[in-house]
Amino acid sequence: MEKKFKFIYGPVPSWRVGSSLGIDLLSQEDKICSYDCLYCQLGRTKILTATRQLYVPEDTILRELEMLPADISIDYMTLSGRGEPTLAINLGDMINALKGIRKEAIAVITNSSLMNRQDVWEELSSADFVIAKLDACSQESFMAVNQPFQEIEFNAIVQGLKEFKKHFQGKLALQIMFIGENAQYAKNIAGLAKEIQPDEIQINTPLRPCGVQPLKREELSEIKDLFSGLNAISVYESRKKIVKPISDGDTLKRRGKV
Repeated sequence: MEKKFKFIYGPVPSWRVGSSLGIDLLSQEDKICSYDCLYCQLGRTKILTATRQLYVPEDTILRELEMLPADISIDYMTLSGRGEPTLAINLGDMINALKGIRKEAIAVITNSSLMNRQDVWEELSSADFVIAKLDACSQESFMAVNQPFQEIEFNAIVQGLKEFKKHFQGKLALQIMFIGENAQYAKNIAGLAKEIQPDEIQINTPLRPCGVQPLKREELSEIKDLFSGLNAISVYESRKKIVKPISDGDTLKRRGKV
């Protein structure tokens, strides 16, 4: 009998974390996020919010994890999925629960919208790898590309990232999605990145189907040069592992993975 998974998916081949088992603490029919990014492969945000609440109890996730094959190959358990994971008020509890039952490292992919909150810092501090978004250099460019919930301020995000980096004992990466709307600000974004001093810069452009066109390889290479002095990697230069997912096609498609 085929096992059905609703809240975990993959493993998927990730150019950032290798073989990644996705964990979705938000899974609903509609995407729940604090942004409505132009390039999101999940489509438009139906529930735009910056309020943290409980969506999926940890026990529900843990029951699905018990169904994993014993020989499954995973590099990271990655909290991501159908929306912004820091909106789940049980994010920290979930990370701690995972550490109690699995040996793999834990990554969180966040859009950085709540990085100015102390409670979010504390919960993310339990992760091994935090991948945080930075697609803009000002409130104006932030609004144009990420289309955030109205109360979110770009400067507060940048300050939050700086403070988080000072205290975080794990690995911090900045993921930057470059499209036509923000490519002109690449030098300014690079300047902010150098102030934050992450362990890694992930220079991306949308290669999955979405509402905007990706930048060409040559364009992204020129942008990468602006991040000299930082450990920058580019999606065009990356290699993905070959992995065998345990999720069905519908589950992967709902999360923009196929």
